[in-house]
Amino acid sequence: MANKFHSGGSRIRSSLSIFVVSGLCLFFYILGAWQKSGIGRGDSIALKVTQTATNCNILPNLDFETHHVGEADDSDSKIAMYKPCHSRYTDYTPCHDQNRAMTFPRENMIYRERHCPPEGEKLHCLIPAPQGYVTPFPWPKSRDYVPFANAPYKSLTVEKAIQNWVQYEGNVFRFPGGGTQFPQGADKYIDNLASVIPIADGTVRTALDTGCGVASWGAYLWKRNVIAMSFAPRDSHEAQVQFALERGVPAVIGVLGTIKMPYPSSAFDMAHCSRCLIPWGANDGLYMKEVDRVLRPGGYWVLSGPPINWKTNYVAWKRPKEELEEEQRKIEDIAKLLCWEKKSEHGEIAVWQKSKSSVSCRAAQENSGVETCQPEDAENVWYKKMEQCITATNTGDNSQDLKPFPERLYAVPPRIATGSISGVSVEAYQEDNKQWKKHVNAYRKMNKLINTGRYRNILDMNAGLGGFAAALHSPKSWVMNVVPTIAEKNTLGVIYERGLIGIYHDWCEAFSTYPRTYDLIHGDGVFSLYKDKCELEDILLEMDRILRPEGAVILRDEVDVIVKVKKMIGGMRWDSKLVDHEDGPLVPQKILIAVKQYWVGGNSTSGN
Repeated sequence: MANKFHSGGSRIRSSLSIFVVSGLCLFFYILGAWQKSGIGRGDSIALKVTQTATNCNILPNLDFETHHVGEADDSDSKIAMYKPCHSRYTDYTPCHDQNRAMTFPRENMIYRERHCPPEGEKLHCLIPAPQGYVTPFPWPKSRDYVPFANAPYKSLTVEKAIQNWVQYEGNVFRFPGGGTQFPQGADKYIDNLASVIPIADGTVRTALDTGCGVASWGAYLWKRNVIAMSFAPRDSHEAQVQFALERGVPAVIGVLGTIKMPYPSSAFDMAHCSRCLIPWGANDGLYMKEVDRVLRPGGYWVLSGPPINWKTNYVAWKRPKEELEEEQRKIEDIAKLLCWEKKSEHGEIAVWQKSKSSVSCRAAQENSGVETCQPEDAENVWYKKMEQCITATNTGDNSQDLKPFPERLYAVPPRIATGSISGVSVEAYQEDNKQWKKHVNAYRKMNKLINTGRYRNILDMNAGLGGFAAALHSPKSWVMNVVPTIAEKNTLGVIYERGLIGIYHDWCEAFSTYPRTYDLIHGDGVFSLYKDKCELEDILLEMDRILRPEGAVILRDEVDVIVKVKKMIGGMRWDSKLVDHEDGPLVPQKILIAVKQYWVGGNSTSGN
């Protein structure tokens, strides 16, 4: 009897499964037809994603039955519908709001640092895209052209007209690849650097551009297989970082002020300042010491513009030669203290190389009275003040022996090899890579647009060892790997040793970027990680803010959490689908795939 009952129950569940799946197929067919009708102003990306959903054999183990019982959700409770924010918030950056910034001291650029709104001032609405917004051009065309409607700010075309930063042509901005310090173009400028720095052989892979402007340096390094993390403040040059991101170049809003940069020690192969207006010699070289912290042993620092070669240029710069001479003297003295060797000074460009071992000049440093930073402080950077100390090179850190890129991507990182990451062995690292290759292959079956070039700017909200970004590696895209400040293991240094880039961040706060920055957002266990730390609603609204219209989301999390998340996004103008883990329905982890609908702002307002 029991067997007959079980058999009958199975037939009922099977029939129900067929009914549900057939209904979903019909739904996605209708949705695809609607998208194909031309309604909307995006690139109908939802059409292509949902077309894959009409193939109900994409995942042969796809099963919508509930196999896990938990505190999932009260299905009878009403879904909260989120209204659009007022159109004045189109380019709202919560932690870099101009009005809030002006209430902080201007000393040492404090007012340009992160200042997030208190709980009572947070917006609980959807940031609208501007009227006329369109999907950015695909790379590499996006390097040179940005639709005017996406960032409608012409001020830089006037302020930087003679410096060839950006030009306005009809309904697009054109970026000729010029800059204040490279009037002949970024390519020629990089050629000059490559005569001193080994850019061509993969030795230099990760770069930091301080005060990046519209990030043309990083944009033109890309074809040389160098990835630059660019940053600049949100200041009078209103849209410089926004332009960089619209071009498809990695960038964040940031400034060298009083807080440490959100990067690990020994992260970058090269750091760069092209007339970035940072007072390098001030405060006893505080900013140079911070660059030294994040610069890998054997890495290079490039400084172009004042005060380099002041004897020739002081008249053109309209600055007293005595002032420029003193400025360069301070920079030279601090460089010696940091064990940086000057490799070249030609024209207005100077290049230093950081010593591969600070032992040789440790005595000189001690005689100067400078302090050595505590080892644990080198990685503890989130909202931490910069310190007047020198970060010692870890003698057990063989980062100077990194493989050239792309071999570096899957070679065992020094931090793993030396056991610096507690609980992560070489075998665990290799197994993690294997798992992420499998996960990403499953994602490609769910979303056929991955690796086509449609998703240029990609964000991984909980990057771990960087396995997702490594498995996804392509010249068509880049990944911003975020290591949450509350993560159990600090793995961002490993990510940089793989030749990838990333940043520390707390997802209880807004990210340091403009709205509509990313084409694809990936999150593995993010909501479980923050379950008792802050409101999941705030994280989802921030994801919506930084996701482009018709951008995609892939979330991987425990079933109880992911069901709650799916319900919440039901009120956010996202189309979503919950699927089983690629290993089958009995795995308690589920995958949520979603596409943000195309819509733009109008004159309507929400309660915010």
